[in-house]
Amino acid sequence: MSVLGKLGNVLIPVADLDQAIAFYGLPVKFRDGDRFAALDGGGVTVALAGPAEQVADTAAPSYKVDDVARAVRELAARGGEVVRAPEEGPHETRAVLRDPSGNVFVLYAPL
Repeated sequence: MSVLGKLGNVLIPVADLDQAIAFYGLPVKFRDGDRFAALDGGGVTVALAGPAEQVADTAAPSYKVDDVARAVRELAARGGEVVRAPEEGPHETRAVLRDPSGNVFVLYAPL
């Protein structure tokens, strides 16, 4: 299996969670107050991150991995840039990286 595991969601930073949920109009699978909402996008989850949960400045794919720290080490060795080192959030451990072309992506593992 790839160090990236599987695509878990597409993370979209939003200023107002209620407004974003209404805008996207997708069924809500999970919501954590004004912090985060997971919407059912059909084949992939659309993850809306309110201001308190924003880990990236732009929309970014999020990959579910078994071990965030190990994946960060392996991807950094391949030329990835660590934007945010592994940190524990309310529901997962996460890290933000940039690939060699400058694209931002998130790694996460549930707590």
